[in-house]
Amino acid sequence: MCMALIPVSALAVAEGPAVLGIPVDFVLFGLILLGIALFHRQTLPVALIGLVTIALYKIAFTGFKTGPGVTGFLVHVEHEWVILANLLCLLMGFELLSRHFEKSHLPVILPKYLPHDWKGGFLLLMIVWVLSSFLDNIAGALIGGAMAHQLFRGKVHIGFLAAIVAASNAGGAWSVVGDTTTTMMWIAGISPVVVFEAIIASSVALLVFGIPAAIEQQKYSPILERTHQHTRVDVTRIGIVGLILVLAIATNVFVNLRFPDVAPRFPFIGAAVWLAILVSAGLRRPDWEVLPEALKGSLFLLSLVLCASMMPVEKLPVASWQSALGLGFLSAVFDNIPLTALALKQGGYDWGFLAYAVGFGGSMMWFGSSAGVAITNMFPQGRSVGQWLRHGWWLAVAYVVGFFVMLAVWSWHPDAPPRPRTEAVEQAH
Repeated sequence: MCMALIPVSALAVAEGPAVLGIPVDFVLFGLILLGIALFHRQTLPVALIGLVTIALYKIAFTGFKTGPGVTGFLVHVEHEWVILANLLCLLMGFELLSRHFEKSHLPVILPKYLPHDWKGGFLLLMIVWVLSSFLDNIAGALIGGAMAHQLFRGKVHIGFLAAIVAASNAGGAWSVVGDTTTTMMWIAGISPVVVFEAIIASSVALLVFGIPAAIEQQKYSPILERTHQHTRVDVTRIGIVGLILVLAIATNVFVNLRFPDVAPRFPFIGAAVWLAILVSAGLRRPDWEVLPEALKGSLFLLSLVLCASMMPVEKLPVASWQSALGLGFLSAVFDNIPLTALALKQGGYDWGFLAYAVGFGGSMMWFGSSAGVAITNMFPQGRSVGQWLRHGWWLAVAYVVGFFVMLAVWSWHPDAPPRPRTEAVEQAH
């Protein structure tokens, strides 16, 4: 579907061997995605084999934007290491955060305050949506997963897992601190007010996918109607969760606003998360035991991100609402960070539409966003492309409906090219 909207020939301009006009790089990447879909119990080996194959192919035949051969590959990895390190630190760190949150027993007392029917599940999705607007969407998804695990006694439907991921991505799409792509726009000088326009499509999409997902979950495993009478909330663990999140948000805002030139050189946000974890370890022991399994899921996502970064994507189609819509579908299988970088370089987009498209689009596949990979670390049954599409098909419907409602209400109005960062910093000061 995405290739019908954005032809591969329009994306790839690098010279090299091709099959039916499609660069071999994209063919190999497509085979990796096919392997993940067919062998969902062996996703990490498939991703690693694919990464090695693409790297060897480019070393031997096409080279990289950073140069030919092994040297070009090493320089390319050097350019990507901050993104990869940040993702690794966040995925691993927020896995520990979610365990702190679950062990705080706060999710256990939620039935006191949530409706005891499908509306309780929908309200949970709304909570995730709001949290992800000021937290990283990985944290929002994992907190939502921890709440769902308690509220539904561990029986969470795959369709509802997909809805949690979609709620976290939709919530982050309209906030410049809720998602990496929107933060990139902010750094480039795009006003947070412009990005906030995406809340129109995001809100509509939440209604479209959230209600059927909550109804299906209620049929699958009804929400708890009562809590344990003597449940006590562990305030210390709640404080640790708050410390991790506040330090991550503060670091993100401070570094990007005050030191934008330094931000791309070091994984400041990931380091801040782990600093908070280590400082608070003396108060409550983190569940270090979950890290080996979380590492597998993290390496899988990092392999896909690195594969995507090596694709010869040098040019996007002419900026229009049609191409923005197509980028959302493309984001389901392709890393949205390089797509956003290309769009910022090209200009001519309505940034509110683009923020919604690249932010929410990754929800349509479980491996299409870091939030999806994080939630399937908690619920491995979600690592099936077929089951994800079968039970979460309304995510694509919600994406399209939200996009066109925003198009009808707000209309497409291309924004001016991003201002130089120094001008944005001066205005912020």
